[in-house]
Amino acid sequence: MIVQACINGARPSDFHPALPLDPDAMARDGAASIAAGAAELHVHARGADRRESLAPEAMDETVAAIRRACPGTLIGVSTGAWIEKDDLRTLIAISGWRELPDYASVNLSETAAPVVMESLRQRGIGIEAGLASVADAERLVSLDHGGRVLRVLIEISEQALDEAFAVADGIEHVLQRAGIRRSILLHGENATVWPFVKRAAARKFSTRVGLEDGKELSDGSVAAGNATLVAAAVGIYRRA
Repeated sequence: MIVQACINGARPSDFHPALPLDPDAMARDGAASIAAGAAELHVHARGADRRESLAPEAMDETVAAIRRACPGTLIGVSTGAWIEKDDLRTLIAISGWRELPDYASVNLSETAAPVVMESLRQRGIGIEAGLASVADAERLVSLDHGGRVLRVLIEISEQALDEAFAVADGIEHVLQRAGIRRSILLHGENATVWPFVKRAAARKFSTRVGLEDGKELSDGSVAAGNATLVAAAVGIYRRA
């Protein structure tokens, strides 16, 4: 079980004063998150305009900066279709990376997920299979990728807690029925961040926290930054 720090995501610059948006800021923030107890980092590289980018010049600089600041730490990135807004551009970008991340998240809801997964696999990059629905889980099973991914990422966007738990239960059922026994990282978003941290700890799953998923602590106060969020999640795991 680990706590992963998701330090920026697609959040706009005004989401939080401490949101890291350039390689040096991500490196500093990543190091602080690791010091607070995070085992891994999940980052969204940004271009010179501070917009998300998979372009090699943005990705290489970001991954290299984080590796210098956090030696030995596994680094993950997103391949979300919204970043490049074109499947071919996404694949070309991946093929051009020189500073390779350790793994990349692929959303099974996206049309190009199978070919993106194969592109990552050919480059020796691990895959986090992102499942946000039962349909996503069924697609993973049908693609026969379930046994060949680094881990399964169950990421729930529903904000009503009963509905969110029901979706997570449905995904877990599909995985269990198919006999997929990969490491699971379970997390919520915004209103459901902390209920899912507690659920993950109780079920001995990994989880993640950070400004990508939400800026508030469990008491509703705004966290000072990613390291504070990580420390709170690590505390829950230690108590569990």
